[in-house]
Amino acid sequence: MKLTQADFQERRDELADLMGPNSIAIIATSPEVMRNNDADYKFRADSSFYYLTGFAEPEAVAVIETGDEDGNYTYSLFCRERNREMEIWNGYRAGVDGALEQYDADEAYAIDLLDEEIIGKLLNKQKLFYRVGQRNEFDTRVMTWMKQAEAYQRKGSSSPAHIIQLDRLLDEMRLHKTQQEIEMMQIASDISAKAHTRAMQAVRPGMMEYALEAELNYIFGQNGCVPSYNSIVGGGENACILHYVENNQELRDGDLVLIDAACEYDCYASDITRTFPVNGKFSPEQKALYNIVLDAQLAAIDVIQIGNSYKEPHEVAVRIMVQGLLDLGIMKGRLDEIIENESYRQFYMHGTGHWLGLDVHDVGRYKIDGEWRPYVEGMVVTVEPGLYIAPDDETVDPKWRGIGIRIEDDVVVTTNGPRVLTSNVVKTVEDIEKLMANAKTLNTH
Repeated sequence: MKLTQADFQERRDELADLMGPNSIAIIATSPEVMRNNDADYKFRADSSFYYLTGFAEPEAVAVIETGDEDGNYTYSLFCRERNREMEIWNGYRAGVDGALEQYDADEAYAIDLLDEEIIGKLLNKQKLFYRVGQRNEFDTRVMTWMKQAEAYQRKGSSSPAHIIQLDRLLDEMRLHKTQQEIEMMQIASDISAKAHTRAMQAVRPGMMEYALEAELNYIFGQNGCVPSYNSIVGGGENACILHYVENNQELRDGDLVLIDAACEYDCYASDITRTFPVNGKFSPEQKALYNIVLDAQLAAIDVIQIGNSYKEPHEVAVRIMVQGLLDLGIMKGRLDEIIENESYRQFYMHGTGHWLGLDVHDVGRYKIDGEWRPYVEGMVVTVEPGLYIAPDDETVDPKWRGIGIRIEDDVVVTTNGPRVLTSNVVKTVEDIEKLMANAKTLNTH
């Protein structure tokens, strides 16, 4: 499944309607980024630019101009021209003709003409929408264009009187997913679930973290996908480092391994975390902590309901995990006091989720007028509680130290309650141990 140009046009239609008459929006894609010397990182289009255009080449700018009250607008795409020599080295380009024929632009120009053509498009517009602060270099160019347009006042023309943050409109559009977008994210989630399942089946004591990461990448690549973020494969104490990405240590018998990894499908992200024993069997301490996190996660998912506050899953998860730590004797005190003074952050120091979409940490405000916003249909959020007992935490019995656990799934808000996109990878202690035991049996025959 892929989005069509009709889907992208619907988004432009919506944006033009939100902009109102006599307005102009200017949005640039991401710049290419050098990795080292003569080699760039693989290009990935800016998410909001791609959201409106479906155009995945670098060096491109989209312009949307609305007219009077009739609701008409013009979509222009500035892009690289065809160049046979450069295409031999770096791949084919759509070019100006392709922008018109393949990407449904009303007008198309060579990107080299942007500074020249944009002035005429700014004239006599009342409002300019662009992504203020996205990149300093582009901010400078836009301000230069505005000054040049302002100079036309002597000739009877005007420049936009209002500059408005385009992200305020686009972020809210992107926050509410269509059914097509959700199905794209379901595909990404299914592929990522296969990768996590493979990792559980392939892991063994003595394996290197990067070798386990390679198992994930194999599944992503087999399905034409790339990771949607830097994969975390943390064995033992490394699981207590929230953004551990070195993945260069040996996985030891008796340790857990925490994997936070997923792929994106046609730019739409998934985001999964699973924690499981390297040797296939949870120790009593590992199992006790794991079940606390799992109980918290399941309860947090249950409250992702239309009308509930964005913050409710976090509050539910915190309460369950703090009570679990009290029951195990890892924490001492009164439940409500611990939650109020946030002393639990010694063991749980991050939020329970974030928006998910074209970006793994997707756009959209979490609060409206200072209040946590309510869930509405079509939002997609992660649910990822965790407990991390630092290896050097002398306030805790040594048997708990160095255990890090996180469990994460992707959840769609629907009228029928939460829909878990990532349910195809096991997460109960019993199911994990059974899957890993069966894999060992198969590997020995």
